[in-house]
Amino acid sequence: QVQLVESGGGLVQPGASLLLSCAFSGGTFRRYTMGWFRQAPGKDREFVAVTRGNGGATLYADSVKGRFTLSRDNTKSTVTLQMNSLKIEDTAVYYCAAGDRIILSSVSRRDAYDVWGQGTQVTVSA
Repeated sequence: QVQLVESGGGLVQPGASLLLSCAFSGGTFRRYTMGWFRQAPGKDREFVAVTRGNGGATLYADSVKGRFTLSRDNTKSTVTLQMNSLKIEDTAVYYCAAGDRIILSSVSRRDAYDVWGQGTQVTVSA
């Protein structure tokens, strides 16, 4: 059974950086599409970034493009989200998600993912 564990959240000032990690276990990691979503208080969970399995593309939401970098290490079964130039509006709980056989047009949809981590809080505040 696939399990995900996120780590790396925290409290930072605007303009700072954070690195989030997601450890995957219980399945064939390289095959899975791995996504990051976030949920701010009172808002829906929204797509942040995704790396598709088997060497597929890495895609970002417009709101984080150029500031966030998603990487995957198939030898360690992990994905990391490097977040730079953080803004107050990046404050949210960040979730790692995994899905098998997600088509490209569905990678930003929450319901396309089978497994979710517990979430890690990121707070950007002056």
